[in-house]
Amino acid sequence: MTKEIRLLYVDDEPVNLQLFEIVFKSNFQVLTAESGAAALDKIKQDPEISVIISDMKMPGMNGIEFIQQAKKNLPEIPYFILTGFDMNEEIHAALQNKMILKCFKKPLNKEEIIH
Repeated sequence: MTKEIRLLYVDDEPVNLQLFEIVFKSNFQVLTAESGAAALDKIKQDPEISVIISDMKMPGMNGIEFIQQAKKNLPEIPYFILTGFDMNEEIHAALQNKMILKCFKKPLNKEEIIH
């Protein structure tokens, strides 16, 4: 993956957004959003987003709910979940029906996400 990739990372924790941006800014054009609703607005404003990684547990709209909405605007790009919790039925179902390509575990592993 290269710097031309516009990656949107969605997480309700500001420190996680900052950390993600610091870790990946040399690999991607990193965009961030602090909620599913804010991320949906960014998607509407920026159709050039090429990858989305979302935290799973967020208030208002969890990661899977956000991705279901996001796919209406950007159906062809890859989506991933990043979670500090164990795999649950909702994430498993999203993997099975190919809504998401992979579920990454926190703490994030830079090499795993880059590949």
